[in-house]
Amino acid sequence: MRVIEAARVHAALPYAGLIERLRAAFRRGGEVPLRSHFHIDVPGSEAGGTLLVMPAWQPGRHIGIKAVSVYPENPQAGLPSVIGTYVLFDARTGAPKAVIDGVALTLRRTACASALAASHLARADAQTLLMVGAGSLAPHLIRAHCAVRAYRRIEIWNRNRARAEAMAEKLTDLDAAIAVVEDLETATRAADTISCATLSRAPLVHGDWLKSGTHVDLVGGFTPQMREADDAAIARAAVFVDTRAGAMREAGDLVQPLHSGLLKPDDIRGDLFDLCRNQAAGRRGDREITLFKSVGTALEDLAAAEMVVEGRAA
Repeated sequence: MRVIEAARVHAALPYAGLIERLRAAFRRGGEVPLRSHFHIDVPGSEAGGTLLVMPAWQPGRHIGIKAVSVYPENPQAGLPSVIGTYVLFDARTGAPKAVIDGVALTLRRTACASALAASHLARADAQTLLMVGAGSLAPHLIRAHCAVRAYRRIEIWNRNRARAEAMAEKLTDLDAAIAVVEDLETATRAADTISCATLSRAPLVHGDWLKSGTHVDLVGGFTPQMREADDAAIARAAVFVDTRAGAMREAGDLVQPLHSGLLKPDDIRGDLFDLCRNQAAGRRGDREITLFKSVGTALEDLAAAEMVVEGRAA
């Protein structure tokens, strides 16, 4: 059984290639039970931690399972807020084939799932990308989005400006102007695509700020208590999700509007299965506001892990 560390995972998963691998995975499908979600009490911590266990398999191919811990206060101790491990098994025998760095796998597949959605939902002529948040996922989201649209300007907003500036310095190889912004409202009003990767419990993106034709990509919130966009954004947008079962159960950006009656299940126009199989129309016009809510699915992990193992075998 091989152990594949983070650097090799990143090298094996180029953004454009993984986006197409995910597209093929959603067309093909697989067995993906809802992930198990456990709160972990931490002495002296108000936030505590979260343990996620995510299995998926395709008969005759592979079984995969990811165990991820999410500890929001970890950065204060110099640790990432998300830590995890992925194990890939042979589905014909049950024998383990590889243990893969789960953080690197998650960063790449999450970013590429958002870019996959954007390939259907963002305007073809989108020029300005706003990144809300400057955590470990943010640079991967930026690079993945740039793999599907030719952005000329990338703006970064974060509560801690220094973190945004440090991230901007690592993106100078991109063929786009990079700027750190302080006024989130002004940046939101100008953006063609907005990607959010925060752990916020209060909305950051307001629907009244969105211009016609904007695509909103919500990635960070993964519990019913988290919000990155307000009700006005949900009401104005054509809403899409990665998976209906996961997003409608776990994502506060949808759970709360569903509970209040602002959003009905039938208002969700499609998921990544629908989009990739051409069973749901994506963007319907240049003036339509689109919104994609991602909570992650183990099918993405499985597709990425297979790609990593194939790359290592080659």
